[in-house]
Amino acid sequence: MAKYAEGYPNSRYYQGCKYVDKIESLAIELAKKLFGAEHANVQPHSGAQANQAVYLALLRPGDTILSLDLLAGGHLTHGAKVNFSGTIYKIYCYNLDPDTQKLDYEKIRKKAREVRPKLIIAGYSSYSLKIDFAKFREIADEVGAFLLADIAHVAGLVATDLFPNPVPHADVITFTTQKTLRGPRGGVILSKKELGEKIDRAVFPGNQGGPNIATIAAKSQCFSKASQPEFKKYQKKVLENAKTMADYFLEKEIKVISGGTETHLLVIDTKTGYNLTGKEAAQILEKTKINASDCNFFRKETNFPGAFTLAILAEPEVLVLTGKEKSIKFLQKNDPLLNGEELKNDNPSPMPTDPPKPVLPYSPPTPTLPPDPIIPPKENLKPESDNSNKGETNFKKLNEKVV
Repeated sequence: MAKYAEGYPNSRYYQGCKYVDKIESLAIELAKKLFGAEHANVQPHSGAQANQAVYLALLRPGDTILSLDLLAGGHLTHGAKVNFSGTIYKIYCYNLDPDTQKLDYEKIRKKAREVRPKLIIAGYSSYSLKIDFAKFREIADEVGAFLLADIAHVAGLVATDLFPNPVPHADVITFTTQKTLRGPRGGVILSKKELGEKIDRAVFPGNQGGPNIATIAAKSQCFSKASQPEFKKYQKKVLENAKTMADYFLEKEIKVISGGTETHLLVIDTKTGYNLTGKEAAQILEKTKINASDCNFFRKETNFPGAFTLAILAEPEVLVLTGKEKSIKFLQKNDPLLNGEELKNDNPSPMPTDPPKPVLPYSPPTPTLPPDPIIPPKENLKPESDNSNKGETNFKKLNEKVV
């Protein structure tokens, strides 16, 4: 599975790729069938590289992208200043409605008319409600833009028809296979057939070298599993867990951003009811094996509402679900955030800020260069005698001695 296989099935730069071609072709067909797509590229190593390949295929440096602001639930690769996308392209952002924390499609339409983007991105990292991809299609057509749907977080829900499928509406769809799809770490790009060749060229040779065939084989297994009835049952449990947790917080009068959840995650304002920052709450939940993220990661100020928001992923293993009523009682008895004041300073794990400088086990010596050779001035250089016949003279002397 470590075979070099640059290129695509039946068009490789290496020989001996007969079985590699079969593996990748199978993954492509399974991905297309699972999501109902016309074209699939299963080579991206990650969701970020999938997005990068889409930009490379559809845009030129300086083109305009319209996407959700990172602090409102967008993603790093959708135009954050610290990311390549924010330095190569001109980025404009739309936001959630300040009162409802929901997408306001009319405001998005107005923003699109104003900035005339080449690409509109729908799909987010911490937005808990369903997305109307048909409305995004209308907006994109109105301004002549491509529509990219990034469904990295909800791909498992889309595959099981528990979340709107963007394939009929978006020009290109990207997602990762390691989140709700429960597959290996990697990325996938789906697209309209007419964009397939551009997408493929942007992935290889435009953005990557050879594909990871072992990962592509695992993606095939992932797509196959996701098409089974058991997988849909699993995803329904995920949604039940998230809904149960959201209802619990609402009953405690803790603010749930966007008013609830229709996905696998929910975002809460930890300042209401717990008097904790998002960072403190994330550290506490980490101790109880609940996966949560401080949504204030990319902002240093702590005196604004976003400093107290927390995204919680409601995987089935988090709760023992025996009906909503019993689950609520379980949460009431076992809410780790209720003991926040006691737990938050109990050896909290540090939150990342700037990357630490590497610490070496020894102090490396300061490298010293050899002294420069002393070259005498040209006027002091004496011309060397002509030694062109020196070898011949020595040879004659040697022959004389032998004789």
